[in-house]
Amino acid sequence: MEVCETNIAGVYLVRPVVHRDERGEFWRSFCREELAIHDVDFSVIQSNVSVNPHLHTLRGFHFQSPPSCEEKILTLVTGAMYAVIVDLRPASATFLQWESFEVGVGDRTSIIVPSGCATGFLTLAEDTAVHYQMSDIFRPECYGGFRFDDPLVGVGWPAGPKVISPRDLGFGPLNKDTFVGSEAGNR
Repeated sequence: MEVCETNIAGVYLVRPVVHRDERGEFWRSFCREELAIHDVDFSVIQSNVSVNPHLHTLRGFHFQSPPSCEEKILTLVTGAMYAVIVDLRPASATFLQWESFEVGVGDRTSIIVPSGCATGFLTLAEDTAVHYQMSDIFRPECYGGFRFDDPLVGVGWPAGPKVISPRDLGFGPLNKDTFVGSEAGNR
């Protein structure tokens, strides 16, 4: 596995070594030991799958606030997505900055998202499915979100959403007095 740092501390791209033969392909999607070499300590507690049949479906922005220390590994299963990670950790050098990653099923890249960061994605193809590995259980009392078009963050999406949930559309703006960052989320 190749583990690549990004511009936001704690966010990594993971690119597997793909073995191909007449049967097809095989690759490792997660290896705790290999991640530990890069100071990523990740234990899978829960796995989720998001299935999105429509082009330009938008999900997000979502995050968990302390005491949840939810980290995520996002892996595209089918389709394509424009994933955005927003750093909400006040002590981070990249506080309120965002980084985007265009991921297609053919490149097999996973994205590691640390605690204290929000995630959102826009599907770039029909029938896009994303597998989430989570380091904590979902805690409704810690769940939060903000609008995909929040002016404080200013994400440049490649297209407007055609499908978005009423909950995600109803999120208010990011309130900079209630950021989710914690020292535990800073690496």
